[in-house]
Amino acid sequence: MKIYNSLTDKKEEFIPIKENEVTMYVCGPTVYNYVHIGNMRPVITFDMVYKYLKYLGYKVTYASNFTDINPKIINMAKELNITEREVADKFIKAYLEDLQKYNCLDIDKRPRVIEHLDDIFVFINKLIEKDYAYVNDGDVYFRVKKVKDYGILSNQDIEELESGARVDIDDKKEDPLDFALWRKTSDGEQFDSPWGKGIPGWHTECVVMINSIFGNKIDIHGGGIDLKFPHHENEIAQSMALNNNHLANYWMHNGHINVDGEKMSKSLGNFILAKDFIKMHDANVIKIALFKTHYRLPLNFTDELFNESTNINNKIYNALKSAKLYLVLNNEDISINGIRDNKFEEYMDDDFNTPNVITYLLELLKELNVAIRTKGENISLLYKKIMVITDILGLVYELPEITKSDIENYNKWQEYRNKKDFENADIYRNKLIEKNII
Repeated sequence: MKIYNSLTDKKEEFIPIKENEVTMYVCGPTVYNYVHIGNMRPVITFDMVYKYLKYLGYKVTYASNFTDINPKIINMAKELNITEREVADKFIKAYLEDLQKYNCLDIDKRPRVIEHLDDIFVFINKLIEKDYAYVNDGDVYFRVKKVKDYGILSNQDIEELESGARVDIDDKKEDPLDFALWRKTSDGEQFDSPWGKGIPGWHTECVVMINSIFGNKIDIHGGGIDLKFPHHENEIAQSMALNNNHLANYWMHNGHINVDGEKMSKSLGNFILAKDFIKMHDANVIKIALFKTHYRLPLNFTDELFNESTNINNKIYNALKSAKLYLVLNNEDISINGIRDNKFEEYMDDDFNTPNVITYLLELLKELNVAIRTKGENISLLYKKIMVITDILGLVYELPEITKSDIENYNKWQEYRNKKDFENADIYRNKLIEKNII
C-alpha cells in the first residue's frame, strides 16, 4: 500500500513502526461552535482510512482530540453567558451527535486538552530545559529558529515567513516567528501553571496528547490542508526539539471543500453546518459525493454532484435489497466474513483512490443486477463484495429483515402469479411491499 506523504510530497510504501499495528491521530474540532460540513471531510476521510487498515488486518489505534481550552471558547462563554466548561460540553455533545448521524462514531480514543494539562506542563518544561523555549512575563514561547528544518512540511522559507511575521510583532517574543506554548491570561478561564495562570497554546496541545497516548512517534497524522501551516508545522518543530523526529512517519492532508469555487469557511460566511446539511442529504449521499473526488483534491459542492450521488446511493440500495432477497429465498449464506477483493484493494492501495472505487462499485452493481435477472452463479459473491466495499466507505444500508413469514408470502405471490390469479397475487405482493421486501 502506498500513501501520499505530505512530509516528502510523494507516494511512499506504507510500513508501520510496529509490524501489523498502526497508530493514527487526526486533529479534531475546537469545541466553541457547531461544526460545518467542511469540518466533516477529514472525519469521513479518516474513518474510511481506519476501516480499510482494519480490513487489511492491522490492529489500528485511532485517536482524534477535542480542543476544549481555547480563546474562542472563552469568547463564546461570554456570548452565551455560561462557563467555558459548559461551552465545551455543549459543543462536544453536538459534535458527537453529528458523528452519529454521519455514521462516523467508530474510533478508539477522544482525548480532551483539559485531561492533559499536567502532561503539557512536563512537555513545556523539557523544552525550556533544552533551551528551545523561554519564559517572558508568564508567557512561554518556542524558539523556531533553533529547529534547523522548520518549514519542512509546508515548504515554507523561513526568511519569507519572518518578513511576513514582522507585520504582527509581539514585544514579548525574541523573534517574530516564535509561537506561544503557554499564554498568560486574566481573561476568562485560566489554569495554574509553573509560569502563572493562563492557558496552553494550540500547537502544543496536539503534540502533547499524541506523546501521552502513543509515545513520541506515530504512523499517521491527519487533518485538513488548512492545518498544514502553522499548526502541523509547529507540532513537528516541537517534536524535533524534544524527540528528534517528525512526530509521524506519514502526514496526510485532505483538500478543502469549496462552494461556488470558494473555500468553505466561517470567516467567509459560506459554510453549511453539518447538523443542517444532514437534513438536506442522506449520510451515504454525502460520503459518495466526497469519495467521487480524491481526498487530497479540493471538492466543489454542486447540485449536479449530489444528484449523481443520490442516484448511485439508490442503485446500491436497490441492488443489495434484491440480491439479499434472492439469497435468502435460495437459502444461501449472506455473511461477509473473510471476503476480499483484489481490484478494490488495488485502488485503495494507491493512496485511497476512492474515485476509482466508486467507478468499480458501479461495475459490480451492473454485474449483480444482470446476475439477479438471469439467476446467475455469482450473486452471492457480488453481493458480499459490494457489502464489504460499502462498509469500508462508511455507507450504511438498512436492508429489510426477511422472516419465514415473508418467504411464505413471497412463494404464495409467485404461485398465484404463475396461475395468473392476479387478484390473490396482489394480496401477497402488497404484504411484501408494505414490509419493503420488494
